[in-house]
Amino acid sequence: MTPRNRFSTTMRAMLVAGVAALALGACASNRMPPPDYSGRPAAQSQQTLAELTKRYKANPKDKATIIHYAAALRAAGQSQQAVAALEVGVATYPRDPDITVAYAKALTADGRFEQSLTLLDGVIRPDAPDWNALLVKGATLDQLGRNQEARHIYEQALVAAPGEASIEANLGLSYAMTNDLGAAERHLRRAVQMRGANSQIRQNLALIVGLQGRFDESRAIYAAELPPQQVENNMNYVRALLTQQNRWDAIAKS
Repeated sequence: MTPRNRFSTTMRAMLVAGVAALALGACASNRMPPPDYSGRPAAQSQQTLAELTKRYKANPKDKATIIHYAAALRAAGQSQQAVAALEVGVATYPRDPDITVAYAKALTADGRFEQSLTLLDGVIRPDAPDWNALLVKGATLDQLGRNQEARHIYEQALVAAPGEASIEANLGLSYAMTNDLGAAERHLRRAVQMRGANSQIRQNLALIVGLQGRFDESRAIYAAELPPQQVENNMNYVRALLTQQNRWDAIAKS
């Protein structure tokens, strides 16, 4: 894998992680967003997943449990299991928009992009599009390298839900995927000031700042979110990405 491909793969993983947790927010008052399971310390994530697994086994047809369980599975990198859980959900709630969008997210996380797009196109209403569905569609298009199309979809989502952190954050990651780190940082900085901003968005900002050589600033952002050892691991990862991309000379000249 080339350095550029490694970097693009990292950005795609960040975007999918964000969508897994963030795109379940709701524009209707009776649709409650689940908590964010991405970006948590490993021990906390394992505990959360264990608790949700127990709840799911006790009642595998409860809508809220299915959505929470699948979100936790995606955050843990278990996309195939998330798909399987949501297949049960779709069979139980065949016309439910929350379950359908959650299923599309799981498919995207599992690399089944075209299937996800087909599903999303079936639930996005042209007259009143659901910003959650648009957000997932944008992320899926980004996975396919169709970044300009993805950004157009995100702009539509911002019209439907102005001020939503997840949409602005995904715009930032979309620009990061094409190596426009300045634009990526601008969108992520907007995102962290918006409603719904969470630890994963702030960590993504820390990564983009670090990739521009501002290590002290990057470390400070990470330190506000994570335990010390995880901060060090992340900073080492930033430096590894810079080495793979041969960006050190560009940073030194900036």
